[in-house]
Amino acid sequence: MSETLSPAEAFAKLLEGIAAGRYSELAGLYAEDAVVETVFEPVGPRRTEGRAALAERFAQVAAGSPVELTPANVVIRETGDPELIVAEWDYQVHHRPTGRTFESANIQVLRVRDGLIVHSRDFHDHLALIAASGALQQLVAALDGK
Repeated sequence: MSETLSPAEAFAKLLEGIAAGRYSELAGLYAEDAVVETVFEPVGPRRTEGRAALAERFAQVAAGSPVELTPANVVIRETGDPELIVAEWDYQVHHRPTGRTFESANIQVLRVRDGLIVHSRDFHDHLALIAASGALQQLVAALDGK
C-alpha cells in the first residue's frame, strides 16, 4: 500500500471493504505481524496473528458469509494516542438464507502504525448473527461439547 493511512482512514477502508464484500482486499490493510482479537467470538479463534492468517480468515468469511452488512451510525473517537481510535457503529444486517434483517452493534479499538493496522480489539455481536441464522441450538451444543 503506497499511501499512509491515518487510523480513521484505515478503519473507513476496512468498513467500506466489508460492506462491499471485498474480503480478499482486507488483509492488505494489516501489518505483517498484526494481531486481531475478536473478544466476543463464541466459537473459533478469538485471536488471529499475522497478515497471512488474517487473509485466510477473510477468505473463509468470503466463501461462507450468508449476510450483507451495511454500516450505519458510525462514530470514530480520537484518543490521546495518535495511533489509536475507538470506532462505534451498527450493521444493518440482511441474512440472505432466512431473509431476516436486523441491527447489530459493534465497537473496535484500532491501532494503526505507518498506515497499517497493527492491533485490533473487535467487539461484534456474534450472537445476533448466530441467532438470525437459526443456529443458536448448534452453538449451545458446540459449547456443551467443550
